[in-house]
Amino acid sequence: MSIGERIKFFRKQQTMTQVQLAERAGLSRSYLADVEGNRYNPSVDTLKSIAKALHIEAHQLLDEQWNDDPAGQPGPKPAFTSKEERDIAKDLERIMSDLESGEALAFHGEPIDEESKELLRISLENSMRLAKQMAKQKFTPKKYRRE
Repeated sequence: MSIGERIKFFRKQQTMTQVQLAERAGLSRSYLADVEGNRYNPSVDTLKSIAKALHIEAHQLLDEQWNDDPAGQPGPKPAFTSKEERDIAKDLERIMSDLESGEALAFHGEPIDEESKELLRISLENSMRLAKQMAKQKFTPKKYRRE
């Protein structure tokens, strides 16, 4: 799977349009389309900004891991099911709304700026994903693990 195909895979996994990803990564939509279509090879800095916009690590766009799904389509190994992704998103939204309510202990009623809020959201999401991944690894019986 090429870098462009992996970018498209992760973008679609998050139900994001090319326009949304391009805006978040600071790119033009047409350039992103050319990268996804393998017409351009993006620079390392461009890959970093795309990865950041997708809330993934840049190495995930470069890894050559293959996992054949039941339909026979190769692709990166999915970390979570769609239900688990929805649960993470729902919990994250609940936590962020609680922080904005003014009752959050960490901010003592002080307003939090948008940049700090986004950094906190990214950090929380990564922590939640790591915790869920560790729990799956620890509590899934060996006979049911897909490795």
